[in-house]
Amino acid sequence: QITTVSGNEFLLQSDIDFLILDWFHAIKNAIDRLPKERSCTSRNLEFKLRRSSSIELLNSLDTESKEPKPEHRKSLIFRLNYSASDTNDRSRVKSRLKKFISRRPSLKTLQEKGIIKDQIFGSHLHLVCEHEKSTVPQFVRLCIKAVEKRGLDVDGIYRVSGNLATIQKLRFVVNQEEKLNLDDSQWEDIHVVTGALKMFFRELPEPLFPYCFFEQFVEAIKIQDNATRIKSIRSLVKKLPKPNYDTMKILFEHLKKIAAKESVNLMSTQSLGIVFGPTLLRPEKETGNMAVHMLYQNQIVELMLSEYSKIFGSEED
Repeated sequence: QITTVSGNEFLLQSDIDFLILDWFHAIKNAIDRLPKERSCTSRNLEFKLRRSSSIELLNSLDTESKEPKPEHRKSLIFRLNYSASDTNDRSRVKSRLKKFISRRPSLKTLQEKGIIKDQIFGSHLHLVCEHEKSTVPQFVRLCIKAVEKRGLDVDGIYRVSGNLATIQKLRFVVNQEEKLNLDDSQWEDIHVVTGALKMFFRELPEPLFPYCFFEQFVEAIKIQDNATRIKSIRSLVKKLPKPNYDTMKILFEHLKKIAAKESVNLMSTQSLGIVFGPTLLRPEKETGNMAVHMLYQNQIVELMLSEYSKIFGSEED
C-alpha cells in the first residue's frame, strides 16, 4: 500500500516475494532521484507488506523500519523519507505510479499466458484434484512414497521440523508446476518432505475434515461405548466428498505404517494424533475452549489410526 504526499493511495499486491522487492526498489529509486532541498519539509511514503514471508526478505534492506504492532505481527511498515521540491515533482511521481499500475496485465491475461498458474498450496482440495483429474493430489502421493522409501525408521518423523527455507523452496517448485523429483539431493532431508506435506494440509482453505463435519466428529469421539464410537466415526468418514475420503484414506494408511515402526521412529498413534490433529481438522470459527478442541482433534486422529481397518475397510470387514 503506497500513500503519496497528496493523500492518494495505491495497492500493489503479489504472492511473489522477489516481485514485491522489485517494486519496492523501483519506487525507492524513483524517490531518491527527486531533487532534494533542505528547506523543504521532509515527507514520507509508506510501503506496507502484509505477507509474513516478505518480512524475512525485507529485513535485510538498509531501510528505516518500524516494528509491527502486536495485533499486526504479519504487517511491516517501511518509511522512505524524501523531500519534494515542488508540486511538479509530486505530480511526476504520481504520474509514474499511475502509468505503472495501468500497464499491469490482468490476472486472467497472466493466467492465459502461463505466467501465473493455479496454485497447489493454498487451493481447495477438490480444485487441485479436478486440475489433476484425480481424487488424491499428486504431491501427497509423492511425499508419502518418499517418506515410506527413506523415512519410516527416522527418529521423530513428522514431529521434527525441517529447514523452513528449504520447505518454502519446495513449496515454490510445486506451485510453479515444475517437475518434482523428491529423490533429488536438495530434498535429501526427509524432514523437509514431511514439513512440506504438513504445510500442504495446513494451508488448505478448508481442512481435510470439512468444516461442516467438525462438530459431528467431535460428538462422535465423545461417545463412551467404543464399538458405537467407531461405528459413528466410520459413518461420518463414508459421507465425506470423494477427494477428502480418498486423500484421507491414503494418508491414514501411510501414518499407520509410521506407527507400526514406533519402536524405531518413536512415533506412536498418540504422537501422530498430536501432530496431525490440529492440521487435519479444526472449527471454522474458534469458539469455546481451544485446549478442549485440540484434545478432541488429537483423539479423533488417534482413534482413526488405531481402528483404521474398521473405519476404512469394506462393509464386509
